[in-house]
This record gives sequence, structure tokens and C-alpha cells, in this order.
Amino acid sequence: RAFDWPFFDPTRGGDPLLWQHLFWLFGHPEVYIIFVPAAGLLSTMIPVLSRHPLIGYAWIVASLVALAFLSFGLWVHHMFTVGIPHLSLAFFSAASMLVTVPQAVQIFAWIGTMALGRPRLTTPMLYILGFFFVFVVGGLTGVMVAAVPFDWQAHDSHFVVAHLHYVLIGGFVFPMLAAAYYWLPHFTGRRSMYGVGRTAFWLIFIGMNVTFLIMHLTGLRGMPRRVYTYSEGLGWTDFNLISSIGGFIMTIGFALVAIDLLLQPFLGKPIRRDPWRAETLEWAIATPPTSYGFGSLPDVDGRAPLQADRTLPARLAAGDGYLGFARNGWPETLAVDAVTGRPDHVVILPQPTILPLVSALATGVFFLAMLFKLYWLAPVGIVLTVGVLLSWTRTTGGDADLGPLPVGRGQHLPPHFEAERPPSWWAMLFVLIANGALFASLAFGLLFLWLVAPGWPPAAAIDGGHAPFTVILGGAALASMAGHRATIRAREEDSGGVWPLVAAFGQSLAAAAAVWTMFSALPAPTDHAFGALVNALVAYAGIHAAVGCLFGVYGWWRQRSGRVTALRTLDLRIGSMWQDYTLAAAAAVAVLVLGVGGMAAS
Repeated sequence: RAFDWPFFDPTRGGDPLLWQHLFWLFGHPEVYIIFVPAAGLLSTMIPVLSRHPLIGYAWIVASLVALAFLSFGLWVHHMFTVGIPHLSLAFFSAASMLVTVPQAVQIFAWIGTMALGRPRLTTPMLYILGFFFVFVVGGLTGVMVAAVPFDWQAHDSHFVVAHLHYVLIGGFVFPMLAAAYYWLPHFTGRRSMYGVGRTAFWLIFIGMNVTFLIMHLTGLRGMPRRVYTYSEGLGWTDFNLISSIGGFIMTIGFALVAIDLLLQPFLGKPIRRDPWRAETLEWAIATPPTSYGFGSLPDVDGRAPLQADRTLPARLAAGDGYLGFARNGWPETLAVDAVTGRPDHVVILPQPTILPLVSALATGVFFLAMLFKLYWLAPVGIVLTVGVLLSWTRTTGGDADLGPLPVGRGQHLPPHFEAERPPSWWAMLFVLIANGALFASLAFGLLFLWLVAPGWPPAAAIDGGHAPFTVILGGAALASMAGHRATIRAREEDSGGVWPLVAAFGQSLAAAAAVWTMFSALPAPTDHAFGALVNALVAYAGIHAAVGCLFGVYGWWRQRSGRVTALRTLDLRIGSMWQDYTLAAAAAVAVLVLGVGGMAAS
């Protein structure tokens, strides 16, 4: 929109509904993701404070996975009033009600754990009980707005505002406050000030319900959202006065929490290690923790290691575990297999450096320049970011092959830069998954407008036919092949040879073809939404090809500086992952642009 590309302009082939779809495609899963850490915290605290093992552990894990998947199929329940087809209304209404099933599994498992145990009414438990009440009320009102006829009446009213706050305060704020009172004594070595935390809980709990429970009625009486003033006689004045009083009460409660947490390290009474008789490993280290954390790393084969062995803290402090020694002044930790949990390799952490801060500031230059429309400054931010990141890589990886290192308990493991799947490999994988979500949004925009916008696609031919896309695909395919060949050759001969440069050449060819296609073969991006979307798709492929060119040059530079050998192929493998993704994205772009564009021409 900043460049007048009419994705959402109905007068030029766009649709404002596309904006709503893209916004809620991101925004709605985010609400459920907020609850995931809270669910983990609750599943950790409730068994300890209830003095009973967590029941239904496998069901809770399965419900969290189901919740993650279902959260991506519910976004349209924010759009029930915009005029979408009735079949879509029925589908998303059913999906919105279905999501209550995994939530209910977790709630009943936690309640069952408390019912079978002997709960202690500590400050964390008070906030957990508040979570149950507030979050369940929010869930029930969520089921109400999932019903289409009711949502038609309550949409964009204060009923929805009340529902949102019951879900977020109940599902996130109360669990986080419980976690603060549960874990902060471990960080400070002191308990909270007597009575302040409990008083704060009751003020927050009462104030929150006074504020938002009555707000449901305000919404049902017709008060819309985002209204800062209104006429007398509408029946909202008394309700809003009550909500305002509740808001002040809740604010006083949060202020007491802040005072309590800030003063606890200075005025709280000292506590012994593990005052809760907890089960998890963080309580195995000193209270408050030392700067190095664990003296050695334990071998864990259960969910409650401290409960299984109460001597574990002393044994770890004595070095009876993994990495119970210092080696060359390196900060080290273990990486474990994602499925089995067994030690896989040694991660040699970087030494303290200012480069992460500098890279964040350089990245911020680009985004702030785009945000404030200082477009001339954005390329400066890109150059600074690339330069800082390349400088950062000079301190990563190994200067020489180390081979398997002793880690204790009779085991030897490779360092991370000689391992098959170190953290940076996983980082690239998740970057590409997130990147794929961005591409899916672009593809969704093209297909959505093709389906719903009138006169789509327009009779705007793509000059040059298949030729420019053949060059883009050919360059990306050459880079992908060269990336694999570089890795294979490095494992055989300690060097990728010229293959990284071949990959860079292929991607530079693809990037140049993408630029030529945008300026010479595609419709103007400002005339019609079709032109905007096909230009955005080709630009996406071109940007990825340009980054792939950098990866090729970077791989060649790393092997020239002695950072690539038969054991250390990580830099080449990460670059190869990017080249493969770029090829897949370029192929998808060609299919989408030529497919929809071909129909336009016909």
C-alpha cells in the first residue's frame, strides 16, 4: 500500500476483505500461541502445588499440538458479518467450536490433578484458581460468538471487548503472575512480602471481573467498540461507570504486584533451596543461581528428575554429570536429539560480543526507514545489516577439525559445527518455514482475488511469455544443484571447489531475470491488483535469488578461509537449504503467474 499497489482497492481490482483475511490469518493464531507458554507453566506448577503427579500428560501434549493446528483454521470467525458465503460461515463456526475440545482436555486434566492431590493455597495457587474462573468464562463467551446468529448481534460491540480480556487476562496474565510468584524466589533467594501478593491477587481478580463482566451487558445493550464518547440516555452510563471503578481497582492490584516484585529482592525473607519441593531441573541449581547455572548437566530419563533423585543437586554441583569441567575457556552446553532426548553434540557458545546489538540496530534502521517512509535510508539499513552479519560469522564455526570431544560419563560428542543438525541448521529450517508462510500469503492473495473480485484476471498480457520464467527457474535450478555438489565435494575433498561460485552465478542470473521481468514483461503494479500481485510474487523470487547469491559467495569465502572441511560442511549445507527453497519458490511463482496470467491472455 505504501507504494500505491492496489491490493485492497476495489476500484482497481483489489478487495478490502483481502486485508482482513491476511490480518486475521496472522492475528488469530497469535492469540492461541500466547496461551501455549501459559499451558506449559500451569502443567509444571499445578502438580507441585497440588502434591500429585499431573494426570493426562499425553493428552495435554496432544491437545496443545491439536490447538496449534486448529488455530490456523479459525480466522474467519472474526469476519462473520462481512458477507461471506453461508457454507464458509458454517465451516468456520464449527471449527471455532471444535477448538474448545483440546482446551477442555487441558482444563479437566489440571482440575483432576488438583482434585486427586492436596493443593496448597499459596500465592501462585491463588492466581491459578483465578485463571480457571476467568479463562473458562472467556471460553464460554467464545463459544457464544462462534455461533453465527449470536455473532451477528454482538460483533464489534463491547461484548467482544469483554470476551477478549477474559481470554487474555485469564489465559495469559493470571498464569504469568502465578509463574512470577512461583519462580521469582528461586532467582532472588527470597520470598515475597507477606500479604502483599495475596492482597494484589484479590484486587486484580475483583477489579478485572467488575470491569469486564459488566461489559458483556454493555455490549448487549448496543455499545460498539472504539467509542470514546456517546450521548446520554443510551443506557450505557451506569455500566461504564462500574467498569471504570473496576479498572481502578485492578490497576491498584497490578501496582501492588509491581511493588512486591521490585521490593522482594531487598525486603523478602531468605528461603532455602526448592521451597515448593518441585520436580523440575531448574531447582537443582543454587538459590539464587550462580552465573554459570549448572555445575554439570544431568542425564534425564523422566519428567520429574528431582522427585526421582533428591541427591541430584549435590551430585551435579560435584561435577557428576556432563560437561562438569572447563575446556579452553569455552562456554559449552549440550544439544540433544529432538525425539529421543539423548546427547547429540556439544554447542560451543560464542564469547561476549556487541555484534548482536549492532546487528539489531542495523536491522532496525531498515524497518524504521520503511515505517516512516524514509525509503532512501532503507538500502543503508540492508547494507549495514549484511555487513554486520558477515562480520559476526568470523567468530562462529571452528578454525580446525576437533573431532569428538569428551563430555563426561564416558561419552564423546562432536562440536556443533561438525554435527549434522546443529542449532543453526534448525534455525534455517524454521526461517524457511516462516518464509513459506509469507509466500503462502502472497499466493492466497492472488487466488482469493481471482476467485472473488469481479473482472479477474484482467486482459493484461505478460510480455515475453515463458522465456523470463525459464531463465529464473534455470538459474535457481543451477544454484540448487551446485549447492548439493559443493557439499558432496567438500565431504570428499575438504572443499566445495568452484561450486559455491556456480551457485552464486545461477542465483545472480535468476535475480537479474526477475528484475527484467518486473520492469519489462509484467503489467504495471499500480494499475490493477493483478499487476501488483504478480510483481510482488516475482519480486519475492528475485529477492530470494539475490540472497542465494550472497550465500554462494559466503560459502566460497568460508572455504577459502579454511572454515570448510570434510567434517565442517555446515556453511555449505545451510546455503544449500536456501538454494533449494528458492528453486521451489521460483517454480511456484512461475505456476501462479503464468497460470493466472495465461487465463488473462485467453
